[in-house]
This record gives sequence, C-alpha cells and structure tokens, in this order.
Amino acid sequence: MSYYSTEMINYQKRITSLLVFLSLLCSLYAQEPLTLEACRSMALENNKQLSAARLSQDMASYNRQSARTKYLPRVDAVAGYELMSKEVSILNNEQKAALNNLGTNATNKVGGDISAILTQMVQDGSISPQMAQQLGQQLGGISSSLAAMGDELGSTIRKAFRTNNRSMFAGSVLVSQPIYMGGSITAMNRMADINEMIASDNYDLIRQNTLYEIDAAYWLVVSLKHKQQLAESYLKLVKQLNEDVDKMIAEGVSTRADGLNMNVRVNDAEMSKMKVDDGLTLARMLLCQLCGMKMDTPITLADEVREIIPSDPSITDNTVVTRPELNILSNTIELGNQSSKLIKAAYLRPQVALTGGYLISNPNLYNGFERKFSGVWNIGLMVRMPLWNWNEGNLKLRAARAATTIAEMERKDLGEKIDLQIEQQRFKLREAFRRLELSEKHVESAEENLRCANLGFREGVINLSELTAAQTAWEAAHNQKIDAEIEVKLSQVGLKKALGQLE
Repeated sequence: MSYYSTEMINYQKRITSLLVFLSLLCSLYAQEPLTLEACRSMALENNKQLSAARLSQDMASYNRQSARTKYLPRVDAVAGYELMSKEVSILNNEQKAALNNLGTNATNKVGGDISAILTQMVQDGSISPQMAQQLGQQLGGISSSLAAMGDELGSTIRKAFRTNNRSMFAGSVLVSQPIYMGGSITAMNRMADINEMIASDNYDLIRQNTLYEIDAAYWLVVSLKHKQQLAESYLKLVKQLNEDVDKMIAEGVSTRADGLNMNVRVNDAEMSKMKVDDGLTLARMLLCQLCGMKMDTPITLADEVREIIPSDPSITDNTVVTRPELNILSNTIELGNQSSKLIKAAYLRPQVALTGGYLISNPNLYNGFERKFSGVWNIGLMVRMPLWNWNEGNLKLRAARAATTIAEMERKDLGEKIDLQIEQQRFKLREAFRRLELSEKHVESAEENLRCANLGFREGVINLSELTAAQTAWEAAHNQKIDAEIEVKLSQVGLKKALGQLE
C-alpha cells in the first residue's frame, strides 16, 4: 500500500472518530444512557497519551519518507566572497624588479659590448678616435630610447602576471549520486520501516491499555449502581421491619431491646448506603475524566438499568496471541540487526559516489585572472575505503550485537510471562463463571430463606434475630452475585488484553 493510500485511510478514520465523538456528545446532552462502546470511543478520542502516539506514528512515517530520498541524487549550491590581506603572486620580488628594468639592463649590457668593439677598432686603426666618438654618441641616443621601451615592455609583462585575487567571488553547484554506500542506505530505510511498525505497535499498546481502563471504570460504576439499588432495597427492608417492631413494642409483644437492635441495624444500613453513594460518585467522576468530560457531568450508563449478563465464554478457547509488546521486541531485534549492518557500512566497507557540478569564480582562474565571472563544469567518481580507525568499528559492532542479544532475551522472557498471564486470566475467568453460578444459587436460597423467615415471623414461630439474619444473608448473597457478574466482565476484558485482542 502506498503512503498516500495509508494517509487517506488514516484521515478517514480520524474523520469517522470525530463524527462518532460528536454524535456521542449530542447523545450525552440529550441525557441518553451511555453505552460501553460510547465510553470507549470518547476515551480513545480524548486520551493524551494516545494522541501523542498518533503523532509518533506520523513522525515515523515522515522519517521513513525521508530515508527513501537517500537513494536519489542531491544538488547543493554554494556561494561566497573572500577578502585577503595579500594576493597570490606568480613572480617573486627579484623577477618583478628585473622586468621593471628590462630595457635598462639590456641596453647597459649591449652598450658595454659596443664600447669595447669601438675601442678595439680604434686600436686596430680601422677608424679614427673622432669617428668612434661620433658613433658612440649616436648609438647612446638609440640605446636610451631602446632602454625606455624595454622598461615599459617589462612593466607591462609584470602587470600581466598579477593575479589581483585579494577580493574573490566564487560559487558552485554540486550534484552527487550514491552508487554504493556499503549497504548503509538500505539499512537506514529498513530501520525507518521498523521504527514505523514500532510506533504503530506502541499506539496499539496504549489503545488497549486505554480500553482496559475505561472498561474497568465502566463496570465499576455499573456494579456500584447495582449495589446502591441493593442498599436502598435492604434499607427499605430494614426500615419496614423496624416499623413493625415499633408496633410490636407498642402492643407489648416485643421488648425495648429488640427496638434498639433494629435502630442499630437501620443505622448500619444507612451507613452502608452512604458509603456506596460516595463510591459511586467517585467512580462516575473517574469515568467522566477518562471520557474527557467534566468530572461533575451527570451521566447514566446503559447497563445500570439492565441485568448484567455475562458474555460468551468461548473466549477461553482462543489461542491466538497478538500482543503489541511482543511485536515491539521483535522489531527491536530486527532494528539491532540493521544497526549492525549500518556500522559495517560505515567502518568496514567501501563507498562509491558519482559527482558532477559547475564552478564559477571572479577573478577568472581560467583566463589569466581576468576580473570577470567565468566557470567550468566537472564530473568525477569518489571512492572512500576505511583503512584504520583503531578498531572503533569492531567495538561498535560488538555493542550492537550485544544490544540485539539483550532484546532477544527480553522477548523470550516476555513471551513466557505472557503465556503465564494468559493461563492465569483463563483460570480467573473459569473461576469467575463458577463463582457466578454458585452466587446465583445462593441468591435463590437466600430469597427463599427470607420468604420463609418473613412468613415464620408473622406467624410467630421465628424470632426477630432469625429474621434479621435472613435479611443479612439475603443482602450478602445479592452483593456476592453483583461482584461475581462484574468479575466475569473484568476477567473477559483481562483475557482479551492478555491475548492482545482488546478491540
């Protein structure tokens, strides 16, 4: 699946979640009972850790796309200006001085030679001294003109050799295409893919933890609500008996001690109801906080008004384990393997890249340092081979392999713990079903016992203490049944979480 398809699916999911959340808010304000699915949706939408995990997924996706660009050529542009205190000189100072006096030095040497020749000719009698003097004067005038012309020519040559590069402008465009990087690019892309999978598994882990928390809070409210109803029924029952005892005391068939005993039982029932009321209020506040609502928001749950029915027990036969923690550690192991390949590519393998570009400078380095912009293109092949790094590569490779081994050991240990946790949850669920079955029978017995006790008390064959004991047993049996029903629900949720299938 392409990245754009994945992004479109994620976008559609977020839009759907937002619409569900808005519809749930509308139903909330309409005072409709909240279902477990509604509470789950609101909790998933408002959980801060889950939002951060979504951003981590996006970040991992961006990093994966960034890693793919390593296969493509890179284009860089560089420009700069530099002012130096001295310029580069092709001629040294002696050569510059010689060029400045080129004509003078040449005419002085030639003049000396001509003077020697004229002297020799006078001695040989070829010419007279007067003629030699005239020739010397004429040649001297010519030599002065030639000396000036030579000096000017030498100065021109010296200036032509000047680089004038104290002030330099330069710019270049460089294109580089990796050919073989020792496998580092492939390893980096594989690591980016693994990190994206780890981010996805981490999101699933936080999501399942959130669902487990909201389920526990939801069923806690339901159980406390049922216990509140039970406490109200028990308090009503005790108050009715207290009124009957007061009438019996007035008629002289009961003692004052029986009346005091019933007052204590009424107070105990009222205290128990108050504790349940306070617990229910706190439980509702916790549920509202998990759902992203104000803690004082009045809410009603759908399962508060219906009998709690255990779900299908076939979940105990499910053997498929999809725990995100195992996936994270498996990906961590693969991440360590790719890290080892990356180290090998950096320290133990050659790297080859193709380069090309265009360089421009002023002064023009390719035309006698002319003060104009001019450039030249270039193409080349770059090979890098690590030769000696004081064993740094091998040491890092050993460290990466050790980290991979640790991850493998942690995954094995976690797998064993998860297997044990799954068996514990299955055992707990079986026990919860058994306890629910026994509590239902206990409730039937307690109700029948209370009916017989009420009948016997009215007929005068059962005393007050036996009737109150039957009432207490009736209240305890119903409490146990509520606890057993909720324990079945929470055990099912716990088993799904242990299997990694809490959806």
